[in-house]
Amino acid sequence: MAEEDFRPLSEEISSFCLVTEARSGTQVTQPFPRSPKLIRRTGANSPKPSELPVWLDDLKKERKRTESHLESIKKRQANLNTSSEAMKQQVQECFEELHMALHEDEKAVLDMIEQDRRETGSKLNRLLQDWNQHLSLLQKHISAIHAAQQSPAESMKQPFPEDFTLTSCRKKLDPAEEEIKMNEERIHKLMKVLRNISKDLKAQLQRKSLLLDSFNVAIDKQSCHKQIKLTSDGRGLCLSSEDRCIPNEPLRFDQLFCALGSVAITSGQHYWEVDVRCCPSWAVGVAYGSLQRRGRDKGAKLGRNRCSWSLEFQNGHLMAWHNDRHVALPITAARAAPNRVGVFVKYQKGRLVFYDAETMRTLQEFSAVQTAVFERAHHQFTEPLYPAFRFFSPKDKGHYHIEICDLSL
Repeated sequence: MAEEDFRPLSEEISSFCLVTEARSGTQVTQPFPRSPKLIRRTGANSPKPSELPVWLDDLKKERKRTESHLESIKKRQANLNTSSEAMKQQVQECFEELHMALHEDEKAVLDMIEQDRRETGSKLNRLLQDWNQHLSLLQKHISAIHAAQQSPAESMKQPFPEDFTLTSCRKKLDPAEEEIKMNEERIHKLMKVLRNISKDLKAQLQRKSLLLDSFNVAIDKQSCHKQIKLTSDGRGLCLSSEDRCIPNEPLRFDQLFCALGSVAITSGQHYWEVDVRCCPSWAVGVAYGSLQRRGRDKGAKLGRNRCSWSLEFQNGHLMAWHNDRHVALPITAARAAPNRVGVFVKYQKGRLVFYDAETMRTLQEFSAVQTAVFERAHHQFTEPLYPAFRFFSPKDKGHYHIEICDLSL
């Protein structure tokens, strides 16, 4: 075999990529030229002359549709400004009515105080005149006695009145005089009422924003323990002493007196309230649908696992529970256990807040930014949430009833 048949591979490639000269100029030969099918052809999508009228009609229709859509957007933009101004006007009118009502009531109260002041002042003026007259009479008698001491002969010509005695000159103090004063007790009662109204008004103003996110809670019948009966409207839960003759569904709590809502929360923010005043011991909260339904261990108890959060009242103690950890909430004369519990969920933020719905006092908040007791990681909701309720085992045959409040406006 000839020696040139054993050329190195580099020389083979170089010879394949040689630059060949042509009469028209220099041309580079590519080792792997692109397929003609991959080369973009200029004007490949251009319409044929016979298709031009059809294309023109389609483009005109698209232009007309686009112009119509633009007009619709402009109209919506104009309506947006108009509707927002109308909404602002309505809100201003509502607050003006509140301001007017408060102003009228303030004027009425101030007028009442002013009227009381005038009446009291008039009585004091009459009393002052009476005592001034008595003082003038005393000064007259004192002057007469001084004159009699200086010239007894003259005093005999102008004797004292027959009824003049030291006893008659002493004016008795009337106990009723001490009662002539403004009705301070009434004013103190008024101030107490106004403070309560102010507190309630602040609570209602705070509550109004939550009511905009009111959530219609309905109970899932298949989750209720056999001793829990629902009212006809599905909002009330009653604990019975007897089991109902119903099938043992796989989603039903078989040992604990619990129930879940039927509608899942997967996004947004929602608020509902639960009336617990007719139940001596209760738990209200939220839970994942994966919460255990069988048995009495921690996996099925509200707040004793990572699948549930709860506020519970039992044996006179109010506590917030999650992941088998709890925070004791103080109960005092000024801060009694709530009769009505508000529950607010902001799903994407992992936020859950329990309120005393009558005073809007925050009882406990779970969120992704707190706390030392509850782990932060478990306040990001990862599954659909359901409203959750629990009765504790009754110690007597009392009435156990929980009512979901109707917040429809």
